[in-house]
Amino acid sequence: MKWVARAAVALIVLHLAVRAALAFGGYFYWDDLILVGRAGTQPLLSPGYLFDDHDGHVMPGAFLLAGLTTRIAPLNWIGPAISLLVLSLVAALALLRALHVILGWRPALLAPLAFALFTPLAVPSFAWWAAGLNSLPMLAALAWVCADAIQLVRTGAVRYAVTGTAAFFGGLLFFEKAAIIPFAAFAIAAVYGYVTESASVGQVWRRGRPLWLACLAVTAAWVGVYVTVVDQQRWSFDLAMTGELLWRSVTHGIVPGLVGGPWEWQRWAPASPWATPPVAVMVLGWVALAAAVVVTVSRRRRLGAVWAVALGYAMACQVPIYLMRSSRFTALELAQTLRYLPDLVVVLTLLAAIGIRAPARRAPARWERPVFACAATLFVVSSLYSTSTFLTSWRDNPTKAYLLDARAGLAAAHAASSAPMLDQEVDPLVLQRVAWPENLTSHMFALLSDRPEFSSATTDLRMLDSSGRLVDAVVTWVRSIRPGPDPRCGYLVQPDFPVRMPLDGPLLPADWTVELNYLANSDGSILVQLSEGDQVKVPVRPGLNRVFVRLPGAGDAITVRANTAALSVCMASGPVGFLAPR
Repeated sequence: MKWVARAAVALIVLHLAVRAALAFGGYFYWDDLILVGRAGTQPLLSPGYLFDDHDGHVMPGAFLLAGLTTRIAPLNWIGPAISLLVLSLVAALALLRALHVILGWRPALLAPLAFALFTPLAVPSFAWWAAGLNSLPMLAALAWVCADAIQLVRTGAVRYAVTGTAAFFGGLLFFEKAAIIPFAAFAIAAVYGYVTESASVGQVWRRGRPLWLACLAVTAAWVGVYVTVVDQQRWSFDLAMTGELLWRSVTHGIVPGLVGGPWEWQRWAPASPWATPPVAVMVLGWVALAAAVVVTVSRRRRLGAVWAVALGYAMACQVPIYLMRSSRFTALELAQTLRYLPDLVVVLTLLAAIGIRAPARRAPARWERPVFACAATLFVVSSLYSTSTFLTSWRDNPTKAYLLDARAGLAAAHAASSAPMLDQEVDPLVLQRVAWPENLTSHMFALLSDRPEFSSATTDLRMLDSSGRLVDAVVTWVRSIRPGPDPRCGYLVQPDFPVRMPLDGPLLPADWTVELNYLANSDGSILVQLSEGDQVKVPVRPGLNRVFVRLPGAGDAITVRANTAALSVCMASGPVGFLAPR
């Protein structure tokens, strides 16, 4: 029916409008800035960039797309927001195609489509750019491969094996979790064949063998790449914690999501929001789930397999993630972020469509359709409310103000002085040290054209404060260089005579800032290092001067070596510590 197709398109348009509000209402967050930093400091087509172990992810397609978007408009959120909307449209159209393959243009198609488009279970993985670059291509591939699998079993046309394998490979390029797609597609095709009585499990395997074997070969190759790239020591195998996370995702995520929950979210910056459904929503979700099981099983035949696959996939799609992420120190709120559930939404949607094809035990009563339409409307309203409360929480992000102030400050600094700016870490609420070196200003702002050069040494000490504003800075006196033995020169540094300048106490491993006060006879450079740390090359000028040096390492002394012939430098005492606003 043409009106069903038009209604489906209208739902997708409304879905995109909601997603646009989410996308343009958000901003860069955490991993997004890691992608920005890597795109600004590494060649986009290098294996080191494309096949980086990003917290257990192998995602060359996502890295390439993020890099191209960042290179076109550095630190401009419009590009990422548009990319999220385009990928969301692709995923929605792929899902509509799969639903059409299962149901044709029946009016019943609109119900599972509305669930997939508006359920809050898929919202957190969309709003976060880095997560969306992973999940959205995988969702499109999942829907496409499932549709191709059904078509291949139906028709035997080999072209579906070719396009299905290509779509699967495309999904793998963005997210290694896409490795589950062939198994999900086989389950969907087998359940479809069983419910519609069109193919047995054996026939599904035989008729779809070109697709299954091709996908398994691609999977095996990708597993080889994955284990080569990824540090496998992050797997915890904490089964107790994995079980707790799994149960929490059901009680606080999946079940409330079935009725448009969770309605409420909490957030402690810099963490992402997590669902905190009221007890009423959780109870309503369990009641709705129980009612759905009872009603569907009593009204239609052959639905046991549908519910079994739904339950199995709900477990299977999360267990590997939690085994990788969980330990006895893991907070259960990880399961409430709902970032690991968007593929479950697609599978549940396709299973619901297959359930609609199940043979009816009796004709529906006259009152059932109006009640069902009312329930669907209430679900969409509830989902939109949950989405709006998520957006309110998601907007509580200090990154936007920080980056806007930093860009303005860096541009002003560039116009006011030619001196380089000492490299430093950004505020930990924007990106913490665990993301080093992408949390350095030299990485985060690498692609900006209107900014000072970043260096390990400078004569003009400035810093970005906690709000991103550029301010004059000083070095705190955590330790100090002891006065030198020569009262007129301090420590005399010459090419053949490196000097060890003891500190008044030891330093633990960190990135320290040193204030070097010196008198040099000519232009040149010196090499400076802590007792345990890398050498840093520092330019010097003739006369009495001061230079500030970022010095990584630890120890109880600083060694200075002249790096230029005929250079003589007298070094005086000075502080060693961290940057602080003046």
